[in-house]
Amino acid sequence: MAKIALGVASSISIYKACEILRGFQKEGHDVQVIETRNAAALIPPALFDALSGRRTIVELFDDRQPWSVAHVALAKEIALFVVAPATANILAKFACGLADDFLSTFYLAVRTPVLIAPAMNEAMWIHPQTQDNVRRLRERGVEFVEPAGGYLACGDEGQGRLADPQRIIARGLDLLCRGTGLRGKKVLVTAGPTREAMDPVRYLSNRSSGKMGFEVAREALRRGADVVLIAGPVAIAPPSGLEVVPVTSAAEMKEAVDKHFSGADVTVMAAAVADFMFRAPAVRKVKKETLPAGLEIVRTPDILKELGGRKRPGQILVGFAAETNAVEAAARKKLREKNLDLIVANDVSREGTGFEADVNQAVLIDRRGKSRKTDILSKRALAAVIWDAVEGLREKKK
Repeated sequence: MAKIALGVASSISIYKACEILRGFQKEGHDVQVIETRNAAALIPPALFDALSGRRTIVELFDDRQPWSVAHVALAKEIALFVVAPATANILAKFACGLADDFLSTFYLAVRTPVLIAPAMNEAMWIHPQTQDNVRRLRERGVEFVEPAGGYLACGDEGQGRLADPQRIIARGLDLLCRGTGLRGKKVLVTAGPTREAMDPVRYLSNRSSGKMGFEVAREALRRGADVVLIAGPVAIAPPSGLEVVPVTSAAEMKEAVDKHFSGADVTVMAAAVADFMFRAPAVRKVKKETLPAGLEIVRTPDILKELGGRKRPGQILVGFAAETNAVEAAARKKLREKNLDLIVANDVSREGTGFEADVNQAVLIDRRGKSRKTDILSKRALAAVIWDAVEGLREKKK
């Protein structure tokens, strides 16, 4: 049995929150309801008290309860945070980090999966500001059950109705299942590119955005893992709730990986480490007039191969292969030579997928030679596929 926090905002569809609460209870879960003040004006807390068997939380400071930092304490107890219905106001608060009541303050303390089911007039839903708030929340790992189309409370027809409660419940149960597979496990993930300096101004690097590695780290966190993310220089915000180690060069990444690898149950090397570096980077900017005829480059340390040579029994090591031709053959060779348990290979020459894109298509090959080719998926969805494969390997290693 898991404990679920159900946030309820002041939409006309608030009555459906009762069905959502009951649905989670029927699956054996304990539900703590949190209402906004405006929601409590539509449905008094006493109704949710009776349905949940728990005192509904409305105020940030409640004299009826023994004093505690309640939003922090509750955040540590729950396995899932669902907000249904969620208004445009709540989306804006969450996206901006505004914490002026219990629900918005609680959101900032939560480290478990968050599922939001919006409900509002269609004009409000499609407004650029609302859509920007949704985008920002998605980037931070929040899951959504988008509103349905139909007859709205204002008399209009359009998208904005709260999704069917059964859809919301099913999605929540799916997140709960995915949220336990790595509980108690330590996961190490690398992401992004490295930069190898030529001088203080110029460097050798690649097109990796870090998006895939960040989604891999976020999905591990959702499944209950204790995650360390070693990230090269990227322009995206890391997921919250994990340890982030920023690095720049391959040497720095190797040092950080060496520090954390021995304690990791699973290591996923999603970073695109530069294969080459300048032998002797200049201390000052190299002027065009003094540029030598040739700049000597050497190979960077092969971090993945070194890890494959010293992983302990039961430890799982996952690599990535970014290829432009003969993708599967190159991936199988890398899998063998670097003693990997799983490799994720993709064709980075394909326009619209791979580097810098939000979607990817990959071939997953495990140590037994079994392969699976995915459809074109969002990198978030592909991260779930990767962890499903890793969890399958973990079961077979037991």
